[in-house]
Amino acid sequence: MTSTTDPTRSALAGEAAQPNRAKALAVLCVMQLMIILDATVVTVALPTIQSDLGFTQAGLAWVMNSYLIAFAGLLLLSGRIGDLVGSKQVFLAGLGVFTAASLLCGLATTSEVLIAGRFLQGVGGALASAVILGMIVGLYPAPADQARAMGVYGFTSAGGASIGLILGGVITQTVGWHWAFLINVPIGVVSLVLAQRLLKAQSGLGLGKGADVLGAVLVTAGLSLAVYTIVQTAEPTADVLRTLVLAAVSVALLAGFVLRQARATQPLVALRIFRSRQLTAANLVVVLLFAAGFGFQFMTALYLQRVLGFDSLRTGLAFLPAPILGAVMSLFIGPRLVARFGARALMLAGLVALAAALLVMTQAPVDGSYFVNVVAALVLVGAGTGAAIPAVIMLAMSGAEPTDAGLASGLNNTAQQAGAAIGTAVLATLAASTTAGQLSEGANPVSALRDGYSTAFAAASAFALAALLLGTTLLKRQAPSKN
Repeated sequence: MTSTTDPTRSALAGEAAQPNRAKALAVLCVMQLMIILDATVVTVALPTIQSDLGFTQAGLAWVMNSYLIAFAGLLLLSGRIGDLVGSKQVFLAGLGVFTAASLLCGLATTSEVLIAGRFLQGVGGALASAVILGMIVGLYPAPADQARAMGVYGFTSAGGASIGLILGGVITQTVGWHWAFLINVPIGVVSLVLAQRLLKAQSGLGLGKGADVLGAVLVTAGLSLAVYTIVQTAEPTADVLRTLVLAAVSVALLAGFVLRQARATQPLVALRIFRSRQLTAANLVVVLLFAAGFGFQFMTALYLQRVLGFDSLRTGLAFLPAPILGAVMSLFIGPRLVARFGARALMLAGLVALAAALLVMTQAPVDGSYFVNVVAALVLVGAGTGAAIPAVIMLAMSGAEPTDAGLASGLNNTAQQAGAAIGTAVLATLAASTTAGQLSEGANPVSALRDGYSTAFAAASAFALAALLLGTTLLKRQAPSKN
């Protein structure tokens, strides 16, 4: 008897697989959303946390920095571990650590416990986030489907930051800052159960194929120290000589890592991945894009609170136009534009919108109005980041081989975190120094603040324009996506 394949049955099986694939994508994006939210939801709660736990002003910065240092420092290593032992296993481990650390943060009664919990959140976030992009590419290999999936992920990354500010204000003023962390616990537990069932297990290359312990130590120490060096420059007590020494040590560690990878028989990071002009240039654009985007968010929140006099709840709600426009662009309009014009064209258009938004904010006056001076910029940022982030991620991931998907994912996430750290630190320092100079000349305090923020917005626009220049000159050959 001849065996035949029933085309109707095959079609039904394919349709049945679609909901599970969508659910798997939802689980991945929920984890990414928790990671993004946790990086921003705490921002508006910091004054309350300082009062409750007795932080000094300098010590309070470590609520943010301990998370950021652990996250950025471990991303590349986490991505490679995903390639070696399997992305699902690494994702589940990261989700579990992040959930447990969130519980620790939510129950914290001392500053030391909260900082330790934030560091562990960074570890869990790095493990999970490093493999998410590679898993999405595996779920959606077809270009058109992948564009839509990256649109969902892009909205998670772009809109999550603004949503975090909104939730931070609401949670802090209603149920207390502890719930900014505790809310992750039930979501994390449910996500763990669903991820175990929905995500497909994939065998890795094996630890013997790339367990470069020395390389892992060098890159983790170098990246962690580099991020620490960047974030501490924004502190008023930062010492120039000490900063230069730290920067030199971090550069030496990273240079040692590169030399190690060039000579190791089983490198942690195969340097051949950087031979792809598309991957390398796209990740440089990511650094500048996130420096500009997070810089906009950080400086606009300060302008609303310290110049226009908004409280934390009003500040959070004021950001609503950005995630709404980001959702419309990344989830609905962006995938269609990618299919018609290509990812590069959409990325460039988004960068133009972001640069325009930042230039608008350079003109925001002391006696400004939210609806006259800020809303237009928020609309441009929402549309711009909603277009640019998914597009540039597609460009970066498409430049990697399937066996390097975890590494490429970790590299892209490292670029995002480095960009956010650089943008926040550099812009905060520029704003503070400009304001201090104005005050020394006898300027009105509010006017001095506004001038500081205007300087920072101008610098952030330069980041966006630099990204636009890189994208225009180095990413010229991207064709529209086709099924």
